[in-house]
Order: sequence, then C-alpha cells, then structure tokens
Amino acid sequence: HNHSLLSSFPILLLSLSILFFFFHFILQILLQPHKPNPLILTGSMTLTQNQPTNPIPQTRNPKTQSSSSRSGMKLIVPLQGVVQGRSGFLLGISIPCALFYFLQLYLKRRRPNPNPSSPSSSSPTLLLTRSSSRSNLSSRGSISRVRLSRLATVLSKPDDSLYYLGLERVSQDPYDVFRNPNGIIQLGLSDNKLCFDLIEKWLVKNLEGSMMGNGDINLSINGIVPYQPHHGLNELKIALADFMRQVMGGSVEFDPSNMVLTSGATPAIEILSFCLADQGNAFLVPTPYYPGFDRDVRWRPEIDLIPVHCRSTDNFSLNITALEQAFSQARKRGVKVRGILISNPSNPVGNILTPDMLFSLLDFAEDKNIHIIADEVFAGSTYGSEEFVSIAEVLDSEYIDKSRVHIIYSLSKDLSIAGFRVGVIHSYNQAVLEAAKKMSRFSSISAPTQRLVTSMLSDKRFIQEYIETNRNRIRRVHDEFVDCLNKLGIKCAKSSAGMFCWADMTGLIKPYSEKGEQELWEKFINVAKINITPGSACHCIEPGWFRICFTTISFEEIPLVIERIRKVVESCKSSS
Repeated sequence: HNHSLLSSFPILLLSLSILFFFFHFILQILLQPHKPNPLILTGSMTLTQNQPTNPIPQTRNPKTQSSSSRSGMKLIVPLQGVVQGRSGFLLGISIPCALFYFLQLYLKRRRPNPNPSSPSSSSPTLLLTRSSSRSNLSSRGSISRVRLSRLATVLSKPDDSLYYLGLERVSQDPYDVFRNPNGIIQLGLSDNKLCFDLIEKWLVKNLEGSMMGNGDINLSINGIVPYQPHHGLNELKIALADFMRQVMGGSVEFDPSNMVLTSGATPAIEILSFCLADQGNAFLVPTPYYPGFDRDVRWRPEIDLIPVHCRSTDNFSLNITALEQAFSQARKRGVKVRGILISNPSNPVGNILTPDMLFSLLDFAEDKNIHIIADEVFAGSTYGSEEFVSIAEVLDSEYIDKSRVHIIYSLSKDLSIAGFRVGVIHSYNQAVLEAAKKMSRFSSISAPTQRLVTSMLSDKRFIQEYIETNRNRIRRVHDEFVDCLNKLGIKCAKSSAGMFCWADMTGLIKPYSEKGEQELWEKFINVAKINITPGSACHCIEPGWFRICFTTISFEEIPLVIERIRKVVESCKSSS
C-alpha cells in the first residue's frame, strides 16, 4: 500500500489542496454568527489587528451555548487549527490525509480485474492476479536509465573494426552452393575446412567409444559428468604435448606439467595478459597483426598494444631496430612495457621467424627485462620451403632465462576443430602457471570434450595421416589460389605457413589511403560478395594490403572466388 500511495503522489497533492479549501470554506460558514453583533462590528478593527485570521467573536459567553453547539465546535476545533494556524495543526492535517488514504484503499480493493480470464475447463490451474503495487511499479516511468559498468558501456557500442563488421555481414547473408548461391563467401576467417572429411570420418567411427568407453559404463560416466580440474585433465595434457611435438617436427619436447588448458587460444592470451602486466601497461606487437589481439589483450586486462611497424620492403619481417624504437618511445611517454606479443608463423603475412631472430628476441627481452608471448597456433599448417622453429627449441641454451617465455597453442587451426575450443598455455614460469591454473576456472574445457580429444590425439595412425594430408591440401589450395591472383595482377607476400595469403592491392585503391582501402573493401563485400580482411584492421602502416583466407573454400570453389574478384579488379581499372 505504501507503493500505491507513493505512485499517486501528484493526485494526493491535488486532492489535499481541494480538501483544504473545502474545509476552509465550511469553517468560514460554521464559525459565522447567526445574527449580526454590533459589538463585533464596532470592534472589528481592533480584533483584526490582534488576530487577523480569527473569525470567532470574542464577546460570546460560553455559558449560553447549547450542548449541541459545544459538541459541534469540538468536532471542528482541529480543522479550525489548520485555518487559524493555532493548536491542533498535526491532528487537523491528518484528517484529510487519512480520509483520502482509506478512500483510495477502498476503491482499489473494489476495482474489477481489467483483463479477466477464465480458467480452462480441462486444466484447473490457479490464476494469480498481479498485485496493485506491482502494477503501479511496472507502469511508473524511470527518471533515468539504469547504469552499466564502464566496460559494458564500451563493449555495447557497435564494432568499428572492418574485420568484425565483415564477419557480421557474412552471418547475415552467408554463401551456400544450394540454398544461397549469391551470398557472401567467407574469406575473412582463418577456419580450416579442407580436412573436415577426415574429422567427420573419425568421429563417426569413434565418438561413442571415446567418451563412454567400451568397458564399465559407470566408470566412464564418472569420468565425464562430475567436476574435473579447471586447468585440464592430465591425460589430455600428455596427448597434446605429444601432438605439439609431432607438428613441430619432433625436434622439441613439451612438458605436460608446464601446461594449463583453456577453452581456446583467446582465453589463453587473456590469462597471460592478466599474469604478466597490470592495467595501463603495454605489450609490443609487430604489425601487421591478428585483429583479435585487440580484444584479447585490451578488453578486460586493459593492457595497451604498441605497434612495431614492419614494411613491405622487408616482406613485413620483424627487426630489432624497430623494437628498440618502439620501446624507447613508449618509455618517453611514461608507458611501462611488460612484454612482446608475437605470432609465429605470422598472422596475417604467413612468414616464419628464423632461429637467429628468435635468439635476438630473447636477448632483447633479457636486456629490457620483459616477457615474450609466442602465439604458435599455425605451427603445423606449413606449406612452403621454410621450416618452422618453435621458440621452445632455442631455449635449450643454458644462458637463456626460460621463465620469461610463454607459448600459446590450440587445436583450432592445425587439427581443424575450432568449435571444440581447446587451447593451452605452456610456460616455464611456475608462478605464472599457478596463477593461470586458478584463472582457468573461467575458461575451462568441458569434460566430454577433453575425453573425446584425448582419444583422437591418442590415435597415432589417424594423427599421422591427418598431419600429412592437411599439409598437402593446404599447399595445393595455396599454390592454385595465389597463381590465380597473380594472373589478375594481384601479387602476394612471400609466405610459408598459415591459412591465408597477404595480397597487395595497392594498385586498386584510390586514393592511396586508409579511406581508399575501406572503399575497396566495400566493393568486395557489395559487388563481388566476398569478405576479406583489410590491412587497416591488422594495423598495417601501408594501405592496400588484404588478408585472404583460402582454407574456408574447397579446391573446386577457387574459380568461383577468382571470378568474383575479377569483377572488382575490372571495375577499379575501368574507373581509373
């Protein structure tokens, strides 16, 4: 009832005003004498000066009043206090308030239900009517919007990165050879679909036995239904360490005890960001770099990324001089640099860091007393002549401080199971591992997924066949796709790994600026109906470069994609 009274506060004020004037009028009538009194008239000036608001004659003799008049005056004395401003003010003002309150309560209780509904004859369900207080609350307007956190306010705004805008456009109009042949073809996401048939074949054959087992069912249920360690099952860590050794050439061993499993590489990078730096600190990142790093590192850890610009004249290869300059400029601005974030093989260029460069990076980190985060998720997706070398392989030297090196890996790329969300942090720093284990509770992998992936990785024959087939198919599609682009006049940077090519389209943009690059991207989306990633989304300092992911299509679909790209190329050449 307090809610109902408060909800009608404006009506209450209006009603009290009306009641006040009404009782004031009644008092004026009741308190006037029946016959004019000359004494009152002659002494009116004196009375007015002493008591300007008192209409009661001073010459009345209370002994001559009847009992009925005395009782009437007793009833209106509190109301007279309201008008005259004398005693009885509180009691006088409470009378109209109480009358209004009980009148409102009486009317609300007798008010019929505006939306009556009769219960079903077949289902005698009890209908609960909405209380009047809740009805008033729902109808009341809020003065202002309910507040959100600063982080939620920022993240709720629309994306401004063309990388994510392109992914959204594809989701609204995806290409399908049968259902939507005129839809947008996805070439902006590094998703490996070339070996889906191998994964499907293995799952059809082994899915049930992988999770439920072929022996005691109760024992298998106990392995997937109860809580499991957030940082991952030890069986999966052992199998994953062996898989990483195979895809990296068998020249390096990974210790399962140095692993923390996460639901993909994204939370792995975020957890390391929390562990290695504080809010407002920064990581150095060679450009162009994977657009997702901005979200992984900046969103929740609130760590800045300082670009280390690489040039096309060096095939966008990293050099120590650029690192030194970026580090010095950050210190001049008062920014504390806590680490270097690298992707090896590079995403989006596809080049591979040499052993000499890895040693130089370790020396640089040692000299500056900072960490190295090495994202090696494309280590097994090689197709060129260059051999991949993990940073773990160069750590065998005794003088190197291993505690500052942290490796990120996942099965989304090299094993084509991105939807399984299996990632790993491999670190030589025990304090980092202990902190990461505790933080992994927010990004743990489901127990059925871990059992299934453990069984898959333990199938040595399947894994060996998959690694060889995957590399051959990536190489075949890459060579054909890049050759077709060359025939259109589009050159690509030299690469040896990854699921993409870094295409030079500077001759197609006009003007030569980020604006011209964006306009060309819009032509690919709207005219060619293909989504590719512009270099500006990867923080490339030179406009006109685009990342094109070729593993999202089959070898047979290459002519269709090339024909769509041809439309844009010809339209740009004709307009120029």
